[in-house]
Amino acid sequence: MTYILNIETATHICSVALSNNGETIDIEESFEDRTHAELLSVFIEKILKRNKLSTKDISAIAVSEGPGSYTGLRIGLSVAKGLCYGLKIPLIFIPTLEAMANGANKSIDDNYMLCPMIDARRMEVYTALYNSKLEKDVDIHAKIIDSDSFKSNLENNKIVFFGTGSEKCKDSIISSNAIFLDNSFVSAQYMSDLSYSRFMNKKFEDIAYSEPFYLKEFQAIKSTKKFF
Repeated sequence: MTYILNIETATHICSVALSNNGETIDIEESFEDRTHAELLSVFIEKILKRNKLSTKDISAIAVSEGPGSYTGLRIGLSVAKGLCYGLKIPLIFIPTLEAMANGANKSIDDNYMLCPMIDARRMEVYTALYNSKLEKDVDIHAKIIDSDSFKSNLENNKIVFFGTGSEKCKDSIISSNAIFLDNSFVSAQYMSDLSYSRFMNKKFEDIAYSEPFYLKEFQAIKSTKKFF
């Protein structure tokens, strides 16, 4: 049995899934914003206890690589690295958008293109374009959405748009080939089969030097409030 803890903290959602041989067997997640630091370790402890396992039973830790929230990604990776280092087990990265596409793909019967979107403020999103085999047709990038976005792709393909950034794009992406999937979010459960495949192929990350895929540099927002 290959137990893997899958950690997803790339957006406001804090999610931990326990998988066995690529199948999700338990999950804990919260949709409350800014609770990653508070809940992540608690979720891991609860899942292990509920399944009568200890950390010594875990074969690897998989963590959402990004892009996404700078703070969320840092928290997820810090916990994952600490566990991997202490337990001497491998660290696995799962691209956030690939996991999102994997989740949407499981609920779609047709051979559509998949376009996961993570909100990146205003009309910008982090996105990519995948086929039903989860092969990238368009690489991961930050994109400002307007009426011409995905125009050439939509001419010959039906594309399913989903994720935290897709809702604000409905009025801009107008095409009979554009399909918007509501209530589709990131979740650690969509990492399970991906992390198991990487584990079997020994696609591991350097525990000491690996970093999240931020895509864009962190930008601190200066407060306009006057405190004195």
